[in-house]
Amino acid sequence: MSTDNKRLLLEIDTSIRDINRRAINPVITELKLSDLHPVIEMVARARADYLRAFFELAAESPPREPTNEAIAELARLRGRYEELVKAMQALETAIEREYLDVRKR
Repeated sequence: MSTDNKRLLLEIDTSIRDINRRAINPVITELKLSDLHPVIEMVARARADYLRAFFELAAESPPREPTNEAIAELARLRGRYEELVKAMQALETAIEREYLDVRKR
């Protein structure tokens, strides 16, 4: 890769970081670990609900096939869980890329 291409890619990375920081940092207060606990707990509860429903479905399934309603509920819980995981990943990315200010304590 040429030096000009590398330079352009570095400039793109810097622009992406600066634009994201200007857009995201003002709307989320400076974070510390304790601020993240409610978010982490919400994702954990969604995971627990999804897995609980899966095990309950399995406990009922040997005598009969799962109902369409039970499968739909499982899918709803999965959708909620997956959406929250994606949001958590987006937050982690924002922290890693320094789009947000983080306090030590």
